[in-house]
Amino acid sequence: MNRTLKRVAVACLAMFALLMINVNVKQAVQAEDLRTDARNVRNFFDRYAIERGRITAGGKVIAESVETDSNQFRFVRKYPDARLYAHVTGFFSPESAEAIEASENDLLDGSSADLLLRRSIDLFTGEPTKGANVELTINPKAQKAAYDALRSSGKRGAVLALNPKTGAILAMVSLPTYDPTELSGTDKGKVFTRYDELAADKSQPLLNRTISQTYPPGSTFKVVTAAAYLEEDSSRGPETLVDAPQRLPLPNTNISLPNSGGAACGTGRVTLRFALERSCNTPFGKIGMEVGFDALKEQTEKFGMGQPLGVPMRVAQSDFGKDYDKAALAMASIGQRDNRMTPLQMAMIAAGIANDGVVMKPYLVNKITDAKGDAIEEADPDELSEAVSPETAGKLRDMMVSVVDNGTANLAQVPGVKVAGKTGTAETSDGQPPHAWFISFAPANDPQVALAVIVESGAANVGAEASGGHTAAPIAKAVLEAVLNK
Repeated sequence: MNRTLKRVAVACLAMFALLMINVNVKQAVQAEDLRTDARNVRNFFDRYAIERGRITAGGKVIAESVETDSNQFRFVRKYPDARLYAHVTGFFSPESAEAIEASENDLLDGSSADLLLRRSIDLFTGEPTKGANVELTINPKAQKAAYDALRSSGKRGAVLALNPKTGAILAMVSLPTYDPTELSGTDKGKVFTRYDELAADKSQPLLNRTISQTYPPGSTFKVVTAAAYLEEDSSRGPETLVDAPQRLPLPNTNISLPNSGGAACGTGRVTLRFALERSCNTPFGKIGMEVGFDALKEQTEKFGMGQPLGVPMRVAQSDFGKDYDKAALAMASIGQRDNRMTPLQMAMIAAGIANDGVVMKPYLVNKITDAKGDAIEEADPDELSEAVSPETAGKLRDMMVSVVDNGTANLAQVPGVKVAGKTGTAETSDGQPPHAWFISFAPANDPQVALAVIVESGAANVGAEASGGHTAAPIAKAVLEAVLNK
């Protein structure tokens, strides 16, 4: 009898042990997989049970949760001016999120450890849990001006504007765009079908071109080549004479680099200022070969290229390219070859020159507040790097003002304001017309805004080097005027 009881006891202990092991495996090892399993209906309904916080820009609500009459879905997400801010707010779908909705999700849905005190107070008072509110740095007037001006071009493209003194992002526009409301409903069938349609669209409306796409920067990169040249020898300046042949022979090849349209660049020996005003290719190709790959790559890195960035969304890394031979280096020095930059990176270059050579870390979130308005987190502008000396920055500023006053960017002029800028035309490898670029900042003597504009295939029906000034510069002007209230 004792032996039988002993066996039963051992069997019971074994079953309890197996039960405890199973519970621990389910609650610890498999917990995350079970929580995110698409078949977890409870998780699906929980996404809509809490009032997510608002996303605002300049006091304007651009994303909010509204209460419904449904017994299953208490709150749904709404986006006023949805298409205007789509690539900023992103969407909040049944199983995923994008942009700010994703990067600030634990604050927006109230689950962040930073909201523990708020949740405890709400539990004690019996108030329902609410998510935190996210206030962005976006300037609504600048955002609208960038959107309208870029859309009027009828082209795809992007505009990214910064406060050069802080790094705050003032405008982030990417076209074509989409309506995040269509991807934020509770009907999975409709949401997923619409997402698949947008993802299959060849124009890539879901792509945030300002931070997730790199392009050859074209002649806008000549300011970086000029920066490396000026940093190499402090005695050099805007009036330094440089060689500017009509065609530049490329070493170890049987080809030569021409200026735009094969035109001459002055008399063949011109000032650095004149070369930048006219955006001549040959002097900057020659300068690039003389300065060398290492110095040019180091200069781009000082402007932030290659550094991992989050704004808070992840930013695609720009890349100057591999260790070129002399011929390829000449091409990279004028923004071609494997030289690839995001619009954000080009805006950071303009901002660094504007800010006396100091590049600030770009950021999009200005403040986080709880449901009662108490601050949880506030932006603290931070220096990223010193790209050039204040003296070199001043020389570059002087020459970029000349580009707008006397050169290829006269359509960027703002009455009563000194504007600095540089146009660019970037050849593509897919047989499409070149892209039109423009980088700028203003007022030149006390910069409040720096920006980059790219219009994809914007050189169509426009004379090559004129395309940046003809197509992209007027877009920049509209943003500058919006920020400066002109």
